[in-house]
Amino acid sequence: MFRISQYMQELKTPLVDPQRRTPPGPVVIWNLIRRCNLTCKHCYSISADIDFPGELNTQEVFGVMDDLHAFGVPVLILSGGEPLLRPDIYDISHRAKQMGFYVGLSTNGTLIDEQNIDRIAEVGYDYVGISIDGIRETHDRFRQKQGAFDASMHAIRLCRNAGIKVGMRFTPTQDNAQELPLLLDIMEEECVDKLYVSHLNYGGRGNRNRRSDVVHKTTRWVMDLLFDACWSDVQAGRQREFVTGNNDADGVYLLQWVKRNVPEQYEYMHKRLTQWGGNSSGVNISNIDNLGNVHPDTFWWNYNLGNVKERRFSEIWMDTSDPLMAGMKASPRPLKGRCRVCKYQDVCGGNTRVRAFQLTGDPWWEDPACYLNDEELGICEADYAADKPEAMALETRVIRHAS
Repeated sequence: MFRISQYMQELKTPLVDPQRRTPPGPVVIWNLIRRCNLTCKHCYSISADIDFPGELNTQEVFGVMDDLHAFGVPVLILSGGEPLLRPDIYDISHRAKQMGFYVGLSTNGTLIDEQNIDRIAEVGYDYVGISIDGIRETHDRFRQKQGAFDASMHAIRLCRNAGIKVGMRFTPTQDNAQELPLLLDIMEEECVDKLYVSHLNYGGRGNRNRRSDVVHKTTRWVMDLLFDACWSDVQAGRQREFVTGNNDADGVYLLQWVKRNVPEQYEYMHKRLTQWGGNSSGVNISNIDNLGNVHPDTFWWNYNLGNVKERRFSEIWMDTSDPLMAGMKASPRPLKGRCRVCKYQDVCGGNTRVRAFQLTGDPWWEDPACYLNDEELGICEADYAADKPEAMALETRVIRHAS
């Protein structure tokens, strides 16, 4: 996760002696249930409104939580499917809070109403994220359910009025990116605390809709909007949060923005973003799916590292006998193509590996969603000329696969 607001605040008021933060354990995004009342076009878990056999029961979940706590995991993001469809979601949530985890709830919001808002408030969630895919017509089309937008916005208002920190989660594609300015207006009108923009990743249903991913030019436009909105907030002394995820090139693009707008803080921000280090899948970000399979992050559902029913998460996570995990935890990572020679590799960490894997079958190839050009990255084509034969072979493989 790239915390735009944090770094924009530091542009205005730099830290005296900033230090690299080393979390005690990875953030765990936990898909407790695959069942969902919606069938969203970009769903990475390919959920449906049916029961999926083999999911962890309450006691199994509690046992995993004990291991996560002992391992130093600081954050649990409870997700799905739709996590509110689990009958024991409140028992799990209360226990997580009592154990001292930062607990987030990731929901589509349509099941939050006057009947359960008090129970949700009683849990004391540190954050509730509700997905919004555009204004009413667009959102309902993406969620494939009429009335979904109104229900989700109603949930946002209920959470806000109950004193719960609530945010909107938005995934831009070519079909809805143009509505981001309208969502920023809604954020203002509804006094929403946070906006999380998740770049489209190639996983699950999103993988089948790869052609609708935003082109690089549109990605830059989205980021410019977010940077300008956030900087205006900082200048006005407002405390709203703007964050992005699933494209760590955002850190490098922020450096380009700083160079143009606050050039005297460029060196400071470069140091801070190097301390951040970019992509941390397989290191500080992890995922447990509904069956207990462990993945490097939520978009690696086609790659299992182990199962918490058979081995403790703490053992699975530290096992580098798996080649992918060995590469994820390596510093630097064994990157190829443009990513190998990029001058900002220490900022973005090689970006999101799953896109390269889905496109080419090689997790270490250059990330196709990096939207900065060679000049901005301080490289020339000759720098990665040695990778050209492999690039041609990968391109041939992709063309054959597509046909």
